[in-house]
Amino acid sequence: MNPPMIPTAEALLQYLESLGQSLSKRELYDAFQIRGDDKPAFKDLLRDLEHKGAIIKEDGRNYRVPDSLPAITTIEITEIDDDGDLFARPAEWDDAVQGPPPRIAIIGEDGKAASLKIGDRAMVRVRKFTKDLYEAKIIKRVDRVRARFVAILRRQRDGFMLDPLNRKEKFSFEISEADFNGARLNQIVMAETIPTRAHLNRKARVLEVIGEQDDPKVISLIALNDAGLSLHFPDAVIEQTQNMVVPPLGARDDLREIPLVTIDGKDARDFDDAVFAEPDTDPKNIGGFHLIVAIADVAHYVTAHSPLDKEGYLRGNSTYFPDRVIPMLPERLSNDLCSLRPHEPRATLAVHMWVNDRGSLLRYKFVRGLMMSHARLTYEDVQAAMNGELDEKTAPLVESILKPLYAAWKILDAARIERGALELDIPERKIVIDDKNEMTGVAVRARLDSHKVIEEFMILANVAAARALEDRSAPCVYRIHDRPTGDKLMNAVSFLDAFGMSLPKGGVSKPAQLNSILIKAKTMASGFLINEVILRSQAQAVYAPDNIGHFGLALEKYAHFTSPIRRYADLLVHRSLIRAYNLGDGGMDDEGVVRLSEMAAHISATERVSAEAERNAVDRFTAAYLRNKIGQIFEGRIGGVTRFGLFVKLKDTGADGLVPIRTLPSDFYEHDERQHALIGRRTGRIFRLGASVMVRVIEADPMTGSTLLELQNGENGADVEGYKGITPAPRHKEKSRRIHDNNHKFKKKDKKKNNKSR
Repeated sequence: MNPPMIPTAEALLQYLESLGQSLSKRELYDAFQIRGDDKPAFKDLLRDLEHKGAIIKEDGRNYRVPDSLPAITTIEITEIDDDGDLFARPAEWDDAVQGPPPRIAIIGEDGKAASLKIGDRAMVRVRKFTKDLYEAKIIKRVDRVRARFVAILRRQRDGFMLDPLNRKEKFSFEISEADFNGARLNQIVMAETIPTRAHLNRKARVLEVIGEQDDPKVISLIALNDAGLSLHFPDAVIEQTQNMVVPPLGARDDLREIPLVTIDGKDARDFDDAVFAEPDTDPKNIGGFHLIVAIADVAHYVTAHSPLDKEGYLRGNSTYFPDRVIPMLPERLSNDLCSLRPHEPRATLAVHMWVNDRGSLLRYKFVRGLMMSHARLTYEDVQAAMNGELDEKTAPLVESILKPLYAAWKILDAARIERGALELDIPERKIVIDDKNEMTGVAVRARLDSHKVIEEFMILANVAAARALEDRSAPCVYRIHDRPTGDKLMNAVSFLDAFGMSLPKGGVSKPAQLNSILIKAKTMASGFLINEVILRSQAQAVYAPDNIGHFGLALEKYAHFTSPIRRYADLLVHRSLIRAYNLGDGGMDDEGVVRLSEMAAHISATERVSAEAERNAVDRFTAAYLRNKIGQIFEGRIGGVTRFGLFVKLKDTGADGLVPIRTLPSDFYEHDERQHALIGRRTGRIFRLGASVMVRVIEADPMTGSTLLELQNGENGADVEGYKGITPAPRHKEKSRRIHDNNHKFKKKDKKKNNKSR
């Protein structure tokens, strides 16, 4: 009888070590050609090596040597090199016990790594490349809160706990005093999880102290830390800006004598665009205009692969909180060299545009120049001047500067109406903050003609940028917005049908098809609701190198060009224009062209992160404001309907709060997603989006941003004006029982939670 054909222990260990990942028993059979009668002896070898600790059996089936990584593992991004390549370390690695961690290089061209930043975590499939280097391919991103999170340090009966402030996080974490890192009880801290094999034993340690719980300044800090945003710039980035100066005229176009002006909000700190308009003197373009939009030449200062560029790319965009701005670029640029201050020379990338009397863009010319703003104006200044209310600043500018701007705008506005751009009327609200950094209320931003002037000039410049790049077959990061489709559109169709309004059965192909409904909605008391439902039906606008047009603006070609201080997408467009039109140094290099798709995905992701952080900060400021109004009654409207309750927007402040389903009048409620309503099974009582309600504030937590409300007695979900009503569909016994059970579970779970908190 032939002896079993099995490998030696040394051969097996050498194979597993060289591979650097775990293998199943079946994979080992195939690797060593183990067949039939050889299997028992091979199993004995595995069992013996496992008993000695020479190999590890994980998940009950896979084998690996102790210092190798599982085939599927979680990593944390630790480095982004000069070429944009990502490197990581194992997320669950104890340096004190296991020694220095292996280095992991992220590979793959599928774009999954594009949105990852330093500190982010992802699940990957690894392969050992050399002794100390692994290659990893991204499977999926892991929610940041599982790795690092913002929390409050509290004392519990049997120890200390870190309570996360992100409402998505369901669990608290144990912490030992040795891991406080200087933090005190009830302080807000940044923490990170400590690797542990026990799923029920969640532990974490403090990385740094953010602030005191009762300090209003900490509200934005919680939001930005929770989102992984950085308040401070690396030293190398700041150092790069120290010796920067405005460039001399040189080969640039001299635009300093052209009376360009900036028009911004009262509280604006940076002015990155200036405008000018005059009637076109070309006899072939009677009634037309020559326009100039001059933008800060950020590409002159932020060169590819520099520390400034890397940091700007990581941030992707500026983030705006009620009390502060987290800029994409350091203050030396954003508030100085790239801010078009009046009467100071500034480097610019400008576009000359000629339009006819119908607002059509006839031609354009991009130039790199040196400009000087002739005035810093606010929207209110300009509107007052055009209304005849002049002051020392605006009186000399009305005839020569402001009236031509308005005349050109009226032509562009008529063209916008003609092409059918989406006419959503959603009031923009601003959180009002006092000197103590506390919210004192909410103001509705006035929608002035002066706002519209700047908007139309910027849109036209963005269109010119996209067209200019296409003219030279140059790479472009388009701002694309797809038409509404799928479930969102179907829900809107069903909801509008209840108001006697309809959309084309074949779907919406042009925004003008929605505008007819929006115009009708303006005559209805519930018009805001129609606007809201149509807004929710829209797709997300994103950046991409492949153009599908911008549905909302009804434009075929559109690219962000006008704010390179605060959007990296605009900087990429500037670089491509510089390269395509030979405008000097700072153009897009070959690597930028190759990586355009990856970069577009990344900056689309950073935009979403910033938007969520901004919403969370507003929620927290709102909760801080309402904390002093517990027990007070407010008028509001139902602004959101979910299976777990109603979101109500208060009329006077625009603040949002949740009415939990357990607090609604006694019944079993079914969530009708199509009709945006909760429907009582027994009574037929309906709470629908847009209904007016009176609510009492019962709880407000500034740390998490959650506000709880309750309906006043007698609320019955009043109808929305013009609404035909909902006829609840027949319910089968089994479905009714399931609805009953779900509502009962929710109430029971919440009752336990309240008892525990007491």
